[in-house]
Amino acid sequence: MARVIHVFRQPDRFVAGTVGEPGERTFYLQASEDVRTVSVQLEKQQVSVLAERIGALLEEVQRRFDAELPAAPPEDLVDADPLAVPVEEEFRVGTMGLGWDAETEAVVVELLAVTEEEIDESVVLDDTEEGPDAVRVFLSPADARAFAERAERVLNAGRKPCPLCGEPLDPEGHICPRQNGYRRSEED
Repeated sequence: MARVIHVFRQPDRFVAGTVGEPGERTFYLQASEDVRTVSVQLEKQQVSVLAERIGALLEEVQRRFDAELPAAPPEDLVDADPLAVPVEEEFRVGTMGLGWDAETEAVVVELLAVTEEEIDESVVLDDTEEGPDAVRVFLSPADARAFAERAERVLNAGRKPCPLCGEPLDPEGHICPRQNGYRRSEED
């Protein structure tokens, strides 16, 4: 079956968000353009890495091309709205690609579906007929910074970390390895 690539050249919205309660959250990236919305599921760590790498890519572009890029997103670009519902997962993200399109001066984010086969690097950010389904989003530098800012807010909205071991605290506490198994609650 032919590969499906969802391309968003001028998205109205590209955000990270969650469904569920802290500790039980499912993470999504959602891209919208006109009346079309595509949602993909991914791991919390993937959201974190993507936000971090977008910042690093913009710094590299600024350094290498001596480009004037925003250091922070304009406040009106940071999206605080919930994900558009219903959240219908297109696929689960396996591989992510990130690049800079010098012609359009845009950050390109590509999210590829999980697949059993090993992914050839040439498939990432390419329109080949073979390979996993993908979502490809083009973002202005300001929109990319806004995405990273929101992603950080989403990541930090989860459970508070234990002050001793850094592991997430459940409402009923957790067994802290730094306390030799003593059950630590949020009040401790």
